Amino acid sequence: MDISHFRELAEKISDDVIANRRHLHAHPELSFSEHETAAFVKARLEAMGIAAAPIAATGIVAVIKGALPSDNIIALRADMDALPITEANDISYVSKHKGVMHACGHDAHTASLLGTAQILQSLKNEFGGTVKLIFQPGEEKLPGGASLMIKDGVLKNPSPSAVVGQHVMPSLPAGKIAIRPGKYMASMDEIIVRVIGRGGHGAQPHLNIDPVVIASHIVIALQQIVSRMAKPYVPTVLSFGKVIADGAINVIPDEVYMEGTFRTMDEDWREEAHGRMKKMAENIAESMGGRCEFDIHKGYPFLINNEVLTRELHDHACAYLGKENVIDADIWMASEDFSYYSQVAPSCFYLLGVGNEQKGISSSLHTPTFNIDEDALRISTGLMAYIALKRLGN
Repeated sequence: MDISHFRELAEKISDDVIANRRHLHAHPELSFSEHETAAFVKARLEAMGIAAAPIAATGIVAVIKGALPSDNIIALRADMDALPITEANDISYVSKHKGVMHACGHDAHTASLLGTAQILQSLKNEFGGTVKLIFQPGEEKLPGGASLMIKDGVLKNPSPSAVVGQHVMPSLPAGKIAIRPGKYMASMDEIIVRVIGRGGHGAQPHLNIDPVVIASHIVIALQQIVSRMAKPYVPTVLSFGKVIADGAINVIPDEVYMEGTFRTMDEDWREEAHGRMKKMAENIAESMGGRCEFDIHKGYPFLINNEVLTRELHDHACAYLGKENVIDADIWMASEDFSYYSQVAPSCFYLLGVGNEQKGISSSLHTPTFNIDEDALRISTGLMAYIALKRLGN
């Protein structure tokens, strides 16, 4: 089986892949509510002659076993959930569910893996080994569908020697992928803060304990966690994106509510930073006469691409796409629950280019106008099928 054969098979099924993607895009479902999506995936797999089973409530797992003798096993993963965003695209397949949108490309991930499954199923008499297909719910919401899938045994019976996933990236032109060995994506923790003071008239601050001022000191002081306490060679991000002080021009509120995120790539430092942030915030509030409730909801671990596996897949991608179309990815401080797989099995997660400036497709992930150049799906299906069989030794 040479590369041209995979390209021909990918082109042959491209209309089906695009139709599946558009159906999924028009019918998005939020994290852990992917009932119709899971039923759609299961029906499509069974129509190909691939047995599929539910797992972790709204997840699907399936297996394609090659007819030739081999004990090698690889797992391929796609996520299925959408985001609570109202779509603003003027397209025929716009979301039919108001306030819910596939703004992170999980519709493309799912449709692509269905296409890869179709290619592999058509070739099963020509290869040896087993391909496990993981259609995962809840990537966008803690505790992360990957953790639940693993808990329910998705990496057992059979156990893969490698797990591979991809994610669309609009800043990368369609026709290219980006890949990086080693530490790649950050851990993610949610920070919830309540600063409690004593409200009152804005013209009488001496009679109040101003939580707005206290909260401001906390936000500024906590930046020292990054600038003065983190080791310079350990990527670290601390950002607060939500601050609610529900007073008025002349009303100091009783409390301020804040939400933020902490991200890094070192688990020991992550734990240390949690303690430092909490202690610093509580002490600042106390020293200014108030009180601080500082809660950390621990999220996904950092994502690490297995060095050997990733360099192997890099070479396969170069062969399939041409070296000029395989980009060395930078560290990305976004977070992904694929990291759970990477913590327990050799894994590789790479970016699939879907942007096209000439077609006006350039909106970022998680925006109301996000879309993809669907020509990328002609590449993603064949490429993943190719690297899967190469990894299996075919």
